[in-house]
Amino acid sequence: MTGETPLWAVRLREERRNRGWSHRDMAKELAGAASEETRSRLPARESIVRNIKNWETGKHRPKDPYPKLYARIFDLDEIALFDASAPVLPVVAESDELVGVVVAEPSLPWVWEPRSTASAVYDFSRSDLMLDRRQAIRALSITVGLPLIDPAQHWLAKTPDDLPTVPQTGRIGVDEVARLERTADVFRTWDDSQGGGLARKAVIGQLNEVADLLRDSHPRDITVRLFHVMAELAKIAATMSWDCGMQTAAQKYYVLALQASKPAKDRPFGASVLASMARQLLYLDRPYDALELVRLALDGVQVIGTPRLRAMLHTREAWAYAALGRPEAFRRATDAAEDAFGAIREDDPDPDWITYFDAAELAGVTGGRYLEMSRRSSQHAVVAVTHIGRALELRRRTSIRSLALDQIGLAQAHLRNGNLDEAVVVGSVAADTAGQVRSDRVRVQLCELHAEIATRRDPAMAGLSEQIQETLTR
Repeated sequence: MTGETPLWAVRLREERRNRGWSHRDMAKELAGAASEETRSRLPARESIVRNIKNWETGKHRPKDPYPKLYARIFDLDEIALFDASAPVLPVVAESDELVGVVVAEPSLPWVWEPRSTASAVYDFSRSDLMLDRRQAIRALSITVGLPLIDPAQHWLAKTPDDLPTVPQTGRIGVDEVARLERTADVFRTWDDSQGGGLARKAVIGQLNEVADLLRDSHPRDITVRLFHVMAELAKIAATMSWDCGMQTAAQKYYVLALQASKPAKDRPFGASVLASMARQLLYLDRPYDALELVRLALDGVQVIGTPRLRAMLHTREAWAYAALGRPEAFRRATDAAEDAFGAIREDDPDPDWITYFDAAELAGVTGGRYLEMSRRSSQHAVVAVTHIGRALELRRRTSIRSLALDQIGLAQAHLRNGNLDEAVVVGSVAADTAGQVRSDRVRVQLCELHAEIATRRDPAMAGLSEQIQETLTR
């Protein structure tokens, strides 16, 4: 079963989890918040538990008196909590240990033999080119838990080197491969600056061409370089698919990129793919799985990883700890990231695909995690303002998606810190910047800001709320 979850249902689940409550605890709180008269009309506790599970999946919408009870317990505005104009989010496939999602059969293309990997990339990219985007967004299921983590472990396993060892005639030469590498660089730059909406089909088309080339035999050095191009393009296609709200396709492209990194003889790039897979899971509220993937990546590059790569991986580790509500572990991982970043030298052999992780990215990611923890404790909002503010000072003006995410995050931090005037100023700029980029991540975070603004009964926020709503409508 697959589908979409309304944002209000996600909020109900997250607010409950943030307080460490089980479904039974939530049922008890709802009953306790009811008046004597209302309490007498509530069903038995087991029925309330069943209702809570259905509400958190979006299967049913709470009816009176439950919206008022929820708002009272969470200390949130009822209208904002159940905002009908909020977006829908993908349902995440997972085990029964976490209610609010559905279980899906594993459908990821796990193949590790080079030719099988090339064939899998060719087949999936070809079918994706013919798929209607709206159908892809509606048909969402994400593989998580053991069906994801166990096969990913194979990335570290030693495999026979079955690439060609003698020169063979192929369709392309060194010059053509170099042009493909430059094309991948261009697509990566476009994704960093504009998001995935406009160039996604072009990337997938190029990926399909490279996969087709790899179905033939080539000299060993060309084969290795082609697999690297294919891995890079698959990762870019994954990020762009995610930006288009196509979570299932994004995860499949990440898996294919990870597998292509093995015949490409590039373990550091594979580690970066695992980090991207972890980031997707973190956005989908799967911190345990994300942490497993990041630890796998760190294990794979603990000797060969450059300081910049290790710094990036430690920020993803810190992100997972923040999502798990473990502030001390978060600080240790953040310190490790800052130590690794401080060890970067100008002559470090960093490949182009990791150079995006600069001082601005380190500050932005760290600030974003403090912002996340401020949901539990408002004291973190002050630290979030400092880090995100620094990120905005350092951020390249061409990185529009990152600028938008930073600005939205800074507005949220000001809001939670009680600086409403600053929140309005920064939020207005954020809405303008968000309107320049096609990114589902930006849209979702802007929706979250809009929902938070709605909880503030302040006339000064009304104009910003309208501006954000106009941006979201566009």
